[in-house]
Amino acid sequence: MIAIATTARLCRVEIDDRAMPPASPEMEQDRRVAVFDLLEDNSFSLPGREGQAVPAGPYALVLALREKRLVFDISTEGGEKVAEFHLAMGPFRQTVKDYFQICASYFDAVKRLPPAQIEAIDMARRGIHNEGARTLQERLEGKAVVDIDTSRRLFTLICALIPE
Repeated sequence: MIAIATTARLCRVEIDDRAMPPASPEMEQDRRVAVFDLLEDNSFSLPGREGQAVPAGPYALVLALREKRLVFDISTEGGEKVAEFHLAMGPFRQTVKDYFQICASYFDAVKRLPPAQIEAIDMARRGIHNEGARTLQERLEGKAVVDIDTSRRLFTLICALIPE
């Protein structure tokens, strides 16, 4: 079997948190896990614009929150900047809020509820997570192409960026 390296992926993900309050140890751990999961398996490509070809990946992503906007700063693996786009956080706010609330309910349930009730809460958590991933895919349309699994992992990382 011959392994084929794909260029439609992220090879590095960094968080630019200079404009954010210091992260708690728990938030830092959440970010590390989210980045690890994203790098383990992702599909990420940039569409050509106005007839111009986009440099091939793999890509490095710097993700930041600036002036209430989510910033995707993308370069090639070698460091050549190829794109930067900003997404308004408004479309994500309610989903992120709901996600934080359901996660808190889930962690509370794990301590005191029977497995069937925990599973029901976890299904609701996954549903909200999927909603956030679909919103992200919609917001990235025309800017970047990601599959649903990559979008889910990016949404996890976005949530890990936002102080609760």
